[in-house]
Amino acid sequence: MSSYPLSLRRRLALEAWRRLKKERVKEHRLSQLMWECTLRCNLNCRHCGSDCHKESATPDMPLKDFLGVLENIKSHTDPNKVFVIITGGEPLMRPDLEQCGKAIFDMGFPWGMVTNGMAMTQKRFRALLAAGMHTATVSLDGPRDEHNFMRGNSRSFDNAVEAIRMMGKHPNFIFDVVTCVNRRNLTQLDQIKELLVSLGVKQWRLFSIFPTGRAAEDPDLQLSKEEFRAMLDYIKQNRKEESRITLSYGCEGFLGNYEGDVRKFFFSCNAGVNVASVLVDGSISACSSIRSDYHQGNIYEDDFWEVWNNRFEPYRNREWMRKGECADCSMFRYCEGNGMHLRDNDGNLLFCHLDRIR
Repeated sequence: MSSYPLSLRRRLALEAWRRLKKERVKEHRLSQLMWECTLRCNLNCRHCGSDCHKESATPDMPLKDFLGVLENIKSHTDPNKVFVIITGGEPLMRPDLEQCGKAIFDMGFPWGMVTNGMAMTQKRFRALLAAGMHTATVSLDGPRDEHNFMRGNSRSFDNAVEAIRMMGKHPNFIFDVVTCVNRRNLTQLDQIKELLVSLGVKQWRLFSIFPTGRAAEDPDLQLSKEEFRAMLDYIKQNRKEESRITLSYGCEGFLGNYEGDVRKFFFSCNAGVNVASVLVDGSISACSSIRSDYHQGNIYEDDFWEVWNNRFEPYRNREWMRKGECADCSMFRYCEGNGMHLRDNDGNLLFCHLDRIR
């Protein structure tokens, strides 16, 4: 994997993007903080990267513990510039979620959540809005049969659709829908798109499923190279019709000559650069999608701000990733070893997006 033929236009654009990335790494300004508030979940998804269950051996993090982290951050930077994303597990499993959101909002931090929509009701939605919820992301993985198959619950589709519908009816509420593309739903993307448009969705993101957690045991969820390219071609074509719905590929993975065509930005893994997370056991990490152990400290032992400023070297200097198939790849200067969530505990690459489009 020593070379890849980039067009001149993309190479010039990527060089400019690379310079911007270097500046962001140098500044490492915290702009997004994920809180893994629980590992409990009310679904049993086939592609869960966290392998969550209804009950968890790890208890939910007490709100006061996370608020201590926010106090620490607030003493060093403007809280209005750090967006808190509540994730899990499924955040709606917490009966005190509204209390959590209000406390975060009252401290000056804008916040949103990632949800499967299963437990969202009109009453909870109104309460979350009153608690300052700015945004939400809802997962929908296909039409009814396909979504229910992926989520392991016969009611999951209807509940997710109802959650999306209520968000779509609320004026000025910012939300998007994410879909994990696999071999079963690849041919259903048009059907999903039309459903989302009818529900008032303006932003739709597609992801491919990466082999961690439960998904690692189900190879049928992985797209072939031909199917992966078909998904990117679908996104590229539909981005020409943004008046109806804006479609993009997720932030994962360097995509060669598809860069600039399938999302509004060029690839950059911001984990540990602008993005941090506090996991349910107190671990200080980067993007919560990273399931391998690249933790940099723990809030019960360390000062968060000190950790953020001084201990994220594996994220900010990724030369250590230049090994294996990345060792002699000419695209490493732009890719820098792919997303951190695609590395195992030993630093080995689980799969390469660029290899899928060759």
